[in-house]
Amino acid sequence: MMSYADKVFIDMCKDILENGVSTEGEKVRPHWEDGTPAYTIKKFGVVNRYDLSKEFPLVTLRKTALKSATDELLWIWQKKSNNIHDLHSHIWDAWADENGSIGKAYGYQLGVKHRYKEGMMDQVDRVIYDLKNNPFSRRIMTNIYVHQDLHEMNLYPCAYSMTFNVTQKKGEDKLTLNAILNQRSQDILTANNWNVAQYAVLVHMLAQVCDMQVGELVHVIADAHIYDRHIPIVEELISRECYDAPTFHLNPEVKDFYKFTRDDVSVDNYITGPQVTNIPVAI
Repeated sequence: MMSYADKVFIDMCKDILENGVSTEGEKVRPHWEDGTPAYTIKKFGVVNRYDLSKEFPLVTLRKTALKSATDELLWIWQKKSNNIHDLHSHIWDAWADENGSIGKAYGYQLGVKHRYKEGMMDQVDRVIYDLKNNPFSRRIMTNIYVHQDLHEMNLYPCAYSMTFNVTQKKGEDKLTLNAILNQRSQDILTANNWNVAQYAVLVHMLAQVCDMQVGELVHVIADAHIYDRHIPIVEELISRECYDAPTFHLNPEVKDFYKFTRDDVSVDNYITGPQVTNIPVAI
Protein backbone atom coordinates (compact mmCIF):
# COMPACT_ATOMS: atom_id res chain seq x y z
CA MET A 1 0.00 0.00 0.00
CA MET A 2 1.33 3.40 -0.97
CA SER A 3 -0.31 6.59 -2.14
CA TYR A 4 1.02 7.94 -5.42
CA ALA A 5 2.06 11.12 -3.59
CA ASP A 6 4.22 8.98 -1.27
CA LYS A 7 5.94 7.36 -4.24
CA VAL A 8 6.65 10.72 -5.87
CA PHE A 9 7.93 12.21 -2.60
CA ILE A 10 10.19 9.25 -1.73
CA ASP A 11 11.65 8.99 -5.25
CA MET A 12 12.28 12.75 -5.36
CA CYS A 13 14.00 12.82 -1.97
CA LYS A 14 16.20 9.84 -2.84
CA ASP A 15 17.16 11.48 -6.12
CA ILE A 16 18.08 14.76 -4.40
CA LEU A 17 20.10 13.01 -1.68
CA GLU A 18 21.89 10.65 -4.07
CA ASN A 19 22.34 12.85 -7.14
CA GLY A 20 21.95 16.42 -5.93
CA VAL A 21 24.68 19.02 -5.53
CA SER A 22 25.62 20.76 -2.29
CA THR A 23 25.78 24.51 -1.73
CA GLU A 24 28.11 24.06 1.24
CA GLY A 25 30.81 26.72 1.25
CA GLU A 26 28.90 28.90 -1.21
CA LYS A 27 27.43 32.32 -0.46
CA VAL A 28 23.79 31.61 0.49
CA ARG A 29 21.02 33.92 1.70
CA PRO A 30 19.12 31.62 4.10
CA HIS A 31 20.43 31.08 7.61
CA TRP A 32 19.41 29.24 10.76
CA GLU A 33 18.19 31.01 13.88
CA ASP A 34 21.69 30.74 15.38
CA GLY A 35 23.08 32.67 12.40
CA THR A 36 24.72 29.67 10.73
CA PRO A 37 24.38 29.57 6.92
CA ALA A 38 21.64 27.15 5.83
CA TYR A 39 23.19 25.02 3.10
CA THR A 40 21.23 22.62 0.89
CA ILE A 41 21.49 19.61 -1.36
CA LYS A 42 19.60 20.57 -4.49
CA LYS A 43 18.36 19.33 -7.83
CA PHE A 44 17.51 21.59 -10.74
CA GLY A 45 14.30 21.26 -12.72
CA VAL A 46 12.23 18.68 -10.85
CA VAL A 47 8.89 17.92 -12.54
CA ASN A 48 6.19 15.86 -10.80
CA ARG A 49 2.83 14.95 -12.31
CA TYR A 50 -0.33 14.07 -10.36
CA ASP A 51 -3.51 12.76 -12.00
CA LEU A 52 -6.17 14.25 -9.74
CA SER A 53 -8.87 12.14 -11.38
CA LYS A 54 -7.25 9.03 -9.89
CA GLU A 55 -6.40 10.10 -6.35
CA PHE A 56 -5.80 13.14 -4.21
CA PRO A 57 -2.06 13.76 -3.66
CA LEU A 58 -1.59 13.59 0.10
CA VAL A 59 1.46 11.84 1.53
CA THR A 60 0.80 9.29 4.26
CA LEU A 61 4.37 9.23 5.62
CA ARG A 62 3.19 12.00 7.96
CA LYS A 63 0.03 14.08 8.09
CA THR A 64 -0.43 17.09 5.83
CA ALA A 65 -2.88 19.49 7.47
CA LEU A 66 -5.29 19.86 4.56
CA LYS A 67 -7.61 22.44 6.14
CA SER A 68 -4.67 24.67 7.13
CA ALA A 69 -3.15 24.32 3.66
CA THR A 70 -6.52 25.22 2.14
CA ASP A 71 -6.84 28.19 4.50
CA GLU A 72 -3.53 29.61 3.25
CA LEU A 73 -4.54 28.99 -0.37
CA LEU A 74 -7.81 30.87 0.13
CA TRP A 75 -5.96 33.66 1.96
CA ILE A 76 -3.98 34.21 -1.25
CA TRP A 77 -6.40 33.28 -4.03
CA GLN A 78 -9.79 34.20 -2.57
CA LYS A 79 -9.20 36.88 0.06
CA LYS A 80 -6.23 38.17 -1.96
CA SER A 81 -4.73 39.25 1.33
CA ASN A 82 -1.13 39.98 2.26
CA ASN A 83 -1.87 40.42 5.97
CA ILE A 84 -1.32 37.60 8.44
CA HIS A 85 -4.26 38.79 10.55
CA ASP A 86 -6.50 37.32 7.81
CA LEU A 87 -4.80 33.91 8.18
CA HIS A 88 -5.51 31.33 10.87
CA SER A 89 -2.01 29.82 11.01
CA HIS A 90 1.27 31.45 12.00
CA ILE A 91 3.42 30.23 9.10
CA TRP A 92 3.91 33.76 7.74
CA ASP A 93 4.67 35.48 11.04
CA ALA A 94 8.44 35.64 10.43
CA TRP A 95 7.93 37.70 7.26
CA ALA A 96 5.28 40.12 8.53
CA ASP A 97 5.86 43.70 9.66
CA GLU A 98 4.43 45.29 12.81
CA ASN A 99 1.06 45.70 11.06
CA GLY A 100 0.91 42.10 9.87
CA SER A 101 1.70 42.88 6.23
CA ILE A 102 4.09 40.79 4.12
CA GLY A 103 4.33 43.60 1.56
CA LYS A 104 3.17 43.57 -2.06
CA ALA A 105 3.41 39.79 -2.27
CA TYR A 106 1.16 36.81 -2.99
CA GLY A 107 -2.47 37.82 -2.39
CA TYR A 108 -1.75 41.47 -3.04
CA GLN A 109 -0.63 40.71 -6.60
CA LEU A 110 -3.63 38.49 -7.34
CA GLY A 111 -5.94 41.31 -6.20
CA VAL A 112 -4.48 43.99 -8.50
CA LYS A 113 -6.98 44.81 -11.26
CA HIS A 114 -5.74 44.99 -14.85
CA ARG A 115 -7.40 46.35 -17.97
CA TYR A 116 -8.50 43.73 -20.49
CA LYS A 117 -10.68 44.01 -23.59
CA GLU A 118 -13.51 42.63 -21.50
CA GLY A 119 -13.00 45.18 -18.71
CA MET A 120 -11.13 45.54 -15.42
CA MET A 121 -10.36 42.25 -13.66
CA ASP A 122 -7.80 40.85 -11.27
CA GLN A 123 -5.87 37.70 -12.19
CA VAL A 124 -8.17 35.26 -10.36
CA ASP A 125 -11.31 36.67 -11.94
CA ARG A 126 -9.57 36.61 -15.33
CA VAL A 127 -8.84 32.89 -14.93
CA ILE A 128 -12.44 32.12 -13.96
CA TYR A 129 -13.79 34.30 -16.79
CA ASP A 130 -11.68 32.50 -19.39
CA LEU A 131 -12.42 29.01 -18.04
CA LYS A 132 -16.13 29.76 -18.35
CA ASN A 133 -16.10 31.73 -21.61
CA ASN A 134 -13.00 30.67 -23.53
CA PRO A 135 -11.85 27.38 -22.00
CA PHE A 136 -9.59 26.32 -24.88
CA SER A 137 -7.51 29.47 -24.63
CA ARG A 138 -3.78 28.86 -24.26
CA ARG A 139 -3.42 32.08 -22.27
CA ILE A 140 -5.11 31.20 -18.97
CA MET A 141 -2.45 31.90 -16.38
CA THR A 142 -1.41 33.93 -13.37
CA ASN A 143 1.95 35.44 -12.42
CA ILE A 144 2.73 37.10 -9.09
CA TYR A 145 6.47 37.51 -9.64
CA VAL A 146 6.15 41.19 -10.49
CA HIS A 147 9.64 42.68 -10.77
CA GLN A 148 8.62 46.28 -10.21
CA ASP A 149 7.19 45.33 -6.79
CA LEU A 150 9.87 42.91 -5.57
CA HIS A 151 11.53 45.57 -3.44
CA GLU A 152 8.25 45.93 -1.53
CA MET A 153 7.84 42.20 -0.86
CA ASN A 154 9.06 40.80 2.46
CA LEU A 155 9.65 37.48 0.68
CA TYR A 156 9.90 36.93 -3.06
CA PRO A 157 7.16 34.50 -4.22
CA CYS A 158 8.25 30.85 -4.29
CA ALA A 159 5.16 29.44 -6.02
CA TYR A 160 4.74 32.24 -8.51
CA SER A 161 2.73 31.09 -11.52
CA MET A 162 -0.21 28.89 -12.46
CA THR A 163 -1.00 27.92 -16.05
CA PHE A 164 -4.38 26.32 -16.74
CA ASN A 165 -5.15 24.15 -19.74
CA VAL A 166 -8.47 22.57 -20.65
CA THR A 167 -8.84 19.32 -22.59
CA GLN A 168 -11.78 17.34 -23.92
CA LYS A 169 -11.49 13.61 -23.24
CA LYS A 170 -13.04 11.27 -25.79
CA GLY A 171 -16.51 10.18 -24.77
CA GLU A 172 -16.70 12.68 -21.92
CA ASP A 173 -19.30 15.43 -21.83
CA LYS A 174 -17.50 17.58 -19.28
CA LEU A 175 -14.25 19.34 -20.06
CA THR A 176 -11.13 18.47 -18.04
CA LEU A 177 -9.15 21.11 -16.15
CA ASN A 178 -5.36 20.68 -15.95
CA ALA A 179 -2.80 23.00 -14.41
CA ILE A 180 0.91 23.64 -14.05
CA LEU A 181 2.30 25.07 -10.81
CA ASN A 182 5.64 26.82 -11.33
CA GLN A 183 7.90 27.24 -8.34
CA ARG A 184 11.31 28.94 -8.39
CA SER A 185 12.42 27.26 -5.17
CA GLN A 186 11.13 24.77 -2.64
CA ASP A 187 12.14 23.49 0.79
CA ILE A 188 11.14 19.88 0.12
CA LEU A 189 10.70 18.74 3.71
CA THR A 190 8.58 21.59 5.01
CA ALA A 191 6.67 22.69 1.91
CA ASN A 192 6.49 20.09 -0.86
CA ASN A 193 3.31 18.18 -0.11
CA TRP A 194 1.76 21.26 1.49
CA ASN A 195 1.99 23.13 -1.83
CA VAL A 196 0.93 20.11 -3.89
CA ALA A 197 -2.16 19.61 -1.72
CA GLN A 198 -3.02 23.33 -1.86
CA TYR A 199 -2.95 23.59 -5.62
CA ALA A 200 -4.73 20.26 -6.04
CA VAL A 201 -7.52 21.79 -3.93
CA LEU A 202 -7.46 24.89 -6.16
CA VAL A 203 -7.85 22.78 -9.31
CA HIS A 204 -10.77 20.91 -7.70
CA MET A 205 -12.43 24.19 -6.69
CA LEU A 206 -12.03 25.87 -10.07
CA ALA A 207 -13.18 22.73 -11.88
CA GLN A 208 -16.32 22.60 -9.74
CA VAL A 209 -17.30 26.25 -10.19
CA CYS A 210 -16.64 26.03 -13.95
CA ASP A 211 -18.52 22.70 -14.35
CA MET A 212 -15.43 20.72 -15.33
CA GLN A 213 -13.73 17.60 -14.06
CA VAL A 214 -10.20 17.50 -12.67
CA GLY A 215 -7.24 16.30 -14.70
CA GLU A 216 -3.51 16.64 -14.13
CA LEU A 217 -1.57 18.89 -11.81
CA VAL A 218 2.02 19.29 -12.98
CA HIS A 219 4.46 20.69 -10.41
CA VAL A 220 7.64 22.28 -11.77
CA ILE A 221 10.35 23.17 -9.24
CA ALA A 222 13.43 25.03 -10.50
CA ASP A 223 15.46 24.58 -7.29
CA ALA A 224 14.27 21.57 -5.28
CA HIS A 225 16.35 21.41 -2.13
CA ILE A 226 16.79 19.66 1.20
CA TYR A 227 18.48 21.73 3.92
CA ASP A 228 21.56 20.30 5.61
CA ARG A 229 19.86 20.06 9.02
CA HIS A 230 16.85 18.35 7.41
CA ILE A 231 18.78 15.44 5.88
CA PRO A 232 18.46 13.00 8.83
CA ILE A 233 14.77 13.92 9.21
CA VAL A 234 14.13 13.23 5.52
CA GLU A 235 16.07 9.95 5.64
CA GLU A 236 13.92 8.75 8.54
CA LEU A 237 10.71 10.00 6.93
CA ILE A 238 11.17 8.21 3.61
CA SER A 239 11.99 4.94 5.38
CA ARG A 240 8.55 4.80 6.99
CA GLU A 241 5.61 2.57 6.16
CA CYS A 242 3.18 4.02 3.60
CA TYR A 243 -0.60 3.75 3.36
CA ASP A 244 -3.28 4.09 0.69
CA ALA A 245 -4.29 7.57 -0.45
CA PRO A 246 -7.30 9.03 1.36
CA THR A 247 -10.58 9.91 -0.34
CA PHE A 248 -11.00 13.64 -0.99
CA HIS A 249 -14.30 15.50 -0.66
CA LEU A 250 -15.20 19.01 -1.76
CA ASN A 251 -18.57 20.44 -0.76
CA PRO A 252 -20.61 19.98 -3.99
CA GLU A 253 -23.06 22.74 -3.04
CA VAL A 254 -20.52 25.53 -3.58
CA LYS A 255 -20.64 26.92 -7.14
CA ASP A 256 -19.03 30.31 -6.44
CA PHE A 257 -15.26 30.33 -5.86
CA TYR A 258 -15.63 33.17 -3.36
CA LYS A 259 -17.97 31.11 -1.17
CA PHE A 260 -15.51 28.29 -0.41
CA THR A 261 -14.13 27.96 3.12
CA ARG A 262 -11.49 25.64 4.54
CA ASP A 263 -14.36 23.57 6.01
CA ASP A 264 -15.54 22.69 2.48
CA VAL A 265 -12.61 20.26 2.07
CA SER A 266 -12.21 16.96 3.87
CA VAL A 267 -10.63 13.54 3.49
CA ASP A 268 -11.73 10.07 4.60
CA ASN A 269 -9.49 7.16 5.55
CA TYR A 270 -6.40 9.35 5.92
CA ILE A 271 -4.01 7.03 7.76
CA THR A 272 -0.52 8.44 8.35
CA GLY A 273 2.70 7.98 10.21
CA PRO A 274 3.47 10.22 13.21
CA GLN A 275 3.90 13.93 12.68
CA VAL A 276 7.44 15.27 12.40
CA THR A 277 7.95 17.96 15.03
CA ASN A 278 10.56 20.59 15.79
CA ILE A 279 11.73 20.94 12.18
CA PRO A 280 14.29 23.78 12.04
CA VAL A 281 13.20 26.44 9.56
CA ALA A 282 15.74 28.44 7.54
CA ILE A 283 14.95 32.14 7.25
